[in-house]
Amino acid sequence: MKTNDIKKGMEIKTDQLGRLISGTMEDNRKGNTRLINTKGSEIGMFDEMGSVYAWNIKSVKIGGAWERVELTDKQVNDQKRIMAMGW
Repeated sequence: MKTNDIKKGMEIKTDQLGRLISGTMEDNRKGNTRLINTKGSEIGMFDEMGSVYAWNIKSVKIGGAWERVELTDKQVNDQKRIMAMGW
């Protein structure tokens, strides 16, 4: 599934806090950043809502099974550009 196809309310796994944690998608937008509710308490941090880069979304739960998330070509290029700046 492409990141742009993930809809509000879907369960996701992300790595923006350095380890894979679960969360919920909170928007229906497309693009490089998405709004999520993340369960930081799984790794001793706080649960919170905020924006993450699309490339931090690693998997999505569909029909009870976890599926790998794929980036669009534009997101791949933008990720390379942003990483080259050291972010």
